Amino acid sequence: MSIDDTKDTIINVANRLFSRFGFHKTSMDEIAKIARKAKGSLYYHFASKEDLFREVIIKEMNNLKKQLSAIFNDPNLSACDKLKNYLVKRMEVMNNAANYHETLKADFFEHFHFVDDLRAELDKWEKENIMKIVQQGINSGEFTIDIKTDAVADIFLMILKGLEIPFFLQNKYEEYSHYFDGLINILKKGITR
Repeated sequence: MSIDDTKDTIINVANRLFSRFGFHKTSMDEIAKIARKAKGSLYYHFASKEDLFREVIIKEMNNLKKQLSAIFNDPNLSACDKLKNYLVKRMEVMNNAANYHETLKADFFEHFHFVDDLRAELDKWEKENIMKIVQQGINSGEFTIDIKTDAVADIFLMILKGLEIPFFLQNKYEEYSHYFDGLINILKKGITR
């Protein structure tokens, strides 16, 4: 097994264990045991459990970016359709990103500075892509707005981030996800002609 395969195996096992038991209740010993790797192999690839957790979060974020990029880059979708598909897909993927949910817990912001950096990088990436959708809508005449596109993107992100804690930490996603279309229509009416 190559070094990259070993690292991927460790990340995949850690992902499952962190998702199931949470960061604090998952030990490096347990990860090594389930991955069938020597504990030293874990520390060869990751300096600490925090570093391994960081890689797991990055993997979840990269999955989110990959799925959302398919929407952003689809030339056959109108700006309205991109915005709707983006909002629905984002919440769907985030609902399944159990380790990202751990980063929403307040104690992580106090202990793991990398979480702030990862979330800030994701926010920047999302804002840039939402701005592209909004600009596409303005250029095509679908959207008419009196405020700057970056302000519109910030507002969309604030709304989405405001839903994260009740949806994902309070387990209300299933209860309210069928209302997404109505929410999206309200948001679209604010910027469409």
